[in-house]
Amino acid sequence: MDSVKRLPVAVIGAGPVGLAAAAHLLERGLEPLVFEEGTTAGAAIEQWRHIRLFSPWRFNLDAAALRLLEATGWESPRPTALPYGGELIDNYLAPLAALPQIASRLQTGARVVAVTRQGLDKTHVRGRDTTPFTVRVEHADDETRDHTVAAVIDASGTWSRRNPLGTSGLPAIGEDAAADRISAPLPDVTGRDRADFAGRRVLVVGSGHSAANTLISLSDLVKAEPETRILWAVRGNSAEKVYGGGDADGLPARGQLGGRVRRLVEAGKIELHTSFGISSLKALDSGVTVESVDGRTLEADVVIPCTGFRPDLDILRELRLDLDPAVEAPLELGPLIDPEFHSCGTVPPHGAKVLAHPDKDFYIVGMKSYGRAPTFLLATGYEQVRSVVAALAGDHEAADTVQLELPETGVCSTDAGTSCDVPAPVLVGFPTGLTHGRSGQT
Repeated sequence: MDSVKRLPVAVIGAGPVGLAAAAHLLERGLEPLVFEEGTTAGAAIEQWRHIRLFSPWRFNLDAAALRLLEATGWESPRPTALPYGGELIDNYLAPLAALPQIASRLQTGARVVAVTRQGLDKTHVRGRDTTPFTVRVEHADDETRDHTVAAVIDASGTWSRRNPLGTSGLPAIGEDAAADRISAPLPDVTGRDRADFAGRRVLVVGSGHSAANTLISLSDLVKAEPETRILWAVRGNSAEKVYGGGDADGLPARGQLGGRVRRLVEAGKIELHTSFGISSLKALDSGVTVESVDGRTLEADVVIPCTGFRPDLDILRELRLDLDPAVEAPLELGPLIDPEFHSCGTVPPHGAKVLAHPDKDFYIVGMKSYGRAPTFLLATGYEQVRSVVAALAGDHEAADTVQLELPETGVCSTDAGTSCDVPAPVLVGFPTGLTHGRSGQT
């Protein structure tokens, strides 16, 4: 058992939560081994670096990571400023990943393809809790290697797997065949990806803040490229959820976002199509025809999917997981985050106990821990990994004492046995286009 304890702890993903996990492991005297599929830390965020976050810097920084950075003379950004994704990388994640303590334990270009127990598939139980894990990784040198570790923290997020355009959780008929007419989520339509959208008919699908951000960016593109046409399809019978609370919103930047979209629709700059659940797509020579379940059709040159994301669980097939059947989150967490009943501001703080699975010392954290539920607090991820690392270090009192500071609401704590119930949904720490509202087009 002591030999297992001397092994490193694998962290999958070098985004904000993964690097926070590494920082907490170092503080606890444990050895992190961080695997990042991209070429740099925060590679997924790099794809939406042009998106501004709703929440100020003070809620986007992990405490253990700050202690490492501040010891080097690093200067924290202005706490009340709202950073863009690129600033989150350039001013926080990149300096953190460059610290010798982190850099020496970070492997980039390392794609985890499987996690299992060493020598045991999921059907074997004898000695399972004391058997180390095997993490199989495809490395940038084209070699696949197995790494033996004491524990695994999966902070790989959900960015790589978007929800389909079709209804019922399935791709629309013809969606795969029309893949070259479908863009990546949250494209930079006025910058890097401008040529793909300028002067074209663009159909935005979805009713979350991903859609709102994209619609506003497209409206800015129209000013310079007036032949660009913006269509917007939502599954629900109105777009009120996107418009949100306006000036009454708990986060002003989020309220302003919805208000701008409403004004663009009312001014006729955006062509809104409600109750448009997509049944099929048909690629044409110069575009795509999109058909709704009730037989209406829209023609576009390119479709932007703002339909939310879901976790990649394939790499965990040989582990014993306990997942909520609805949202595919850890079983105890599922009812707390079910988007039918909760927003991010009504989820109580939670830690290792709630995130535990039957395979001891394996945890899913960060956005991936929320499964298909789309609301997530970056601050929640930081508290998750603080608690998880405390549990791995054997400090169960610290692991069980979880609390979460939210903007405008103070500190929510489980010590008093109460839930974090705030007057209005509060979003902390992920881009305006990624984390609020139901997945898909509702």
